[in-house]
Amino acid sequence: MTIHAADAPIRVLLAEDDGDARALLTDLLNSMGHQVVAAASGGREAVRRAQEVTPDVVLLDVHMPDGSGIEAAEEITRQAPGTAVVLFSGDESVSLNDREVGATAAIAFLPKPTPPRVLDATIRLAVSRAHDLASARKDAHAAREQLEHRKVIERAKGILMRRTGTSEQEAYRILQRTSQDRSVPMVTIAKAVLDSEPGASQAAASRSTEAKGLPANG
Repeated sequence: MTIHAADAPIRVLLAEDDGDARALLTDLLNSMGHQVVAAASGGREAVRRAQEVTPDVVLLDVHMPDGSGIEAAEEITRQAPGTAVVLFSGDESVSLNDREVGATAAIAFLPKPTPPRVLDATIRLAVSRAHDLASARKDAHAAREQLEHRKVIERAKGILMRRTGTSEQEAYRILQRTSQDRSVPMVTIAKAVLDSEPGASQAAASRSTEAKGLPANG
């Protein structure tokens, strides 16, 4: 999902098997300033259209003839985890179990019909919430990657210290200078140092060429 500008219309994929209800909801959403970029009459069609149009939010009826909205929401969430999902149903007995809540990543579950103001507010909140969750996942991934890079660099420093008898600071400078000279990230040089160790994986040995010019083992 692309980052949504505050003044841009929210791009909605609507999945509703009743043609009349679908048309009414499309007109209502457009009148609210949203943009219905696709409308589907079934779950499988909703999944396919979500791949094609990458909406900001998917509004899914729980009951559809070729597969429930819950199943479609699960598939859309797997394919595009940053897309907001709002489920709705006219069946008051419908409820989601814990597995379905987690698998669909649904932001809200609305009754049908839903008052226009509630629908509008829910869609806007869903997109904002999905964006916040996507940003949090991105930050968490970057933090994990940064930690792994630090671990690789620390291991490479240890190897260089053993090979050269230099201090930790000097070993770090060797990595830093080589990174600057070759205009590649320091972690790339550090991985090459690890790969140049005896017994390193043959699959990663091709990266050892990056270590050319660094102190040899022994």
